[in-house]
Order: sequence, then structure tokens, then C-alpha cells
Amino acid sequence: MSDETVKDDAPENTQDLGPDASKADLKAAADEILKAAKAAEPEAAEEPDADAAEEAEPLTPEQQLLALEIEKQELRDQMLRAMAEMENLRKRAEREKSDARVYAIEKFARDLLSVSDNMARALEALPDDERDALTEGGKGLLGGIEMTQKELHTVLTRHGVTAIEAEPGAAFDPNLHQAVANIPSEHPNGTIASLFQAGWKIGDRTLRAAMVAVSAGQAN
Repeated sequence: MSDETVKDDAPENTQDLGPDASKADLKAAADEILKAAKAAEPEAAEEPDADAAEEAEPLTPEQQLLALEIEKQELRDQMLRAMAEMENLRKRAEREKSDARVYAIEKFARDLLSVSDNMARALEALPDDERDALTEGGKGLLGGIEMTQKELHTVLTRHGVTAIEAEPGAAFDPNLHQAVANIPSEHPNGTIASLFQAGWKIGDRTLRAAMVAVSAGQAN
């Protein structure tokens, strides 16, 4: 390769160094070459600072008042919802407490109904016209059964257990009465004609529906 080709490929502003160039001359020439190469590189574009570009403008007094009013309304709504929920919890707790007090003896009261039924059957087994023929001991026994049945009903009533009305001629209520027959009678059609077994309720619940015969009206 000729010396002329080397000169064409060398960067501009370089010094022509001869074979007798000193180390200082070589170092100075290298520094100039590096300086010229660095000057030829494009400068990196500085990226804009996003945080600085997006600096929020300060709120005006009107905007601050509006923000405070919105926050106040949200806090008020949260407070009202919390108060409503607490009131619902209080009412539910009171209702459960009341139900527990009223219906706590439901199973026990249902078991006592068989005792009342047996007493009723014992009293009905003796016709009225035969009671006068009883001895003093028999009359005392009959009176004791009647008093025991009355006291049992009084105790049940005291604890919220009451008899279901099922008198002949009364309106038939499927929630309180159980129809076991449909017979002609002097009572209006669809009303109760007769009672087979007494029904009871505790509070608002039907403990045992009354077994009745429903009137089909007067026979033709």
C-alpha cells in the first residue's frame, strides 16, 4: 500500500509524523484524533422530564371548596349507611331475643298437648246425664280431672300457648284448621261444622292445627 492511500484514509486535522517522532508527539496526535472523533458523534437528545412537564397546577379556592364538599358528602353517606346497618342489627337481635323467649318452650308445649287430649277424652267419656249417678268419690275424681285440665290450660296460656278458636259456625282458616271431613250441617257452607280435636298455637305460630269437619251447607 502506498503512502498516499494512508494519508487519504487518515482523519482530518492529524499531524504528519515522521519516523523520528517522539512519544510526546505521538500522544498529542492520538489526543487530537480522539477529540475529532468525539466531536463528530451526534449528541444524545435529552429526554424531557415527564414529572416536570406534568406538574399540576395549584387548585383555585373554588376547586378546593368543591373537593372538600364532595369529601364531606362521601363521609356523610358512609356514616348514614353504618348507622342504618347498626339499627338493622339491633332490630334483628331484639327479634331473635323475643322469638327465643316466646318459642323456647315450643317442643315442650307440643309434648304437653297429649296430656290435655287425654284429659279431654276422659271427661268426654262420661255423659252429662250419668254424672249425677256418680258416688261422692267418683264426683271428686271427676272434679279433680276438670281442675287439672283447667290449670294446665292456664299455665299454657301464661307462656303464650293458646287454643285455636274452632267453634261450629266459625270461619274456616287453612292456616289454623285441618279439614278431615265435609258434612252437611245447619251452618253456612265452608264454615266449621264440628270439632274433632282442639288446635293450639304459640305466639304467631300454629303449634297444632285444629281438626275439624267443614260444613257443606244444609242437606236438600
